[in-house]
Amino acid sequence: MPARKDIKMVDVSSKAVTLREATARGRVTMKEETAGMVKQGKVPKGDVLAAAKVAGIMAAKETYRLIPLCHPLPIEDVSLDLRLEGTAVEITATVKGEGKTGFEMEALTAVAVAALTIYDMCKGVDAAMRIENIRLVKKSGGKSGTVVLE
Repeated sequence: MPARKDIKMVDVSSKAVTLREATARGRVTMKEETAGMVKQGKVPKGDVLAAAKVAGIMAAKETYRLIPLCHPLPIEDVSLDLRLEGTAVEITATVKGEGKTGFEMEALTAVAVAALTIYDMCKGVDAAMRIENIRLVKKSGGKSGTVVLE
């Protein structure tokens, strides 16, 4: 068995505060019938996209409580875009602020929780939904500058 190392929060005390931004994307695929219910607002639990948007924003703000060793960051803006395209809800989250470390985990968490909320709200009518392709697509700020991953 390999030697065990202690886990620890990364020390960012010597890093400069810079404007930082991260964008993540993901999707929830569903049956055509389910997508129609989402579009028409006929899902029994209510407005799926509105609930998922609020859930994603709330999750971004609480990321440090959900992911061990994440720094609590001064989030200045969270934008969440949810679009029903065919039989999928496409989710994009962008998180911005000034800090010593990036907002990648916050953007990814926002997408993941928005997707889980969609799943929760629709699972009663479509247990075959799939949460797919959650990934970071862009980050900027800090010493690495802007990195586009998609």
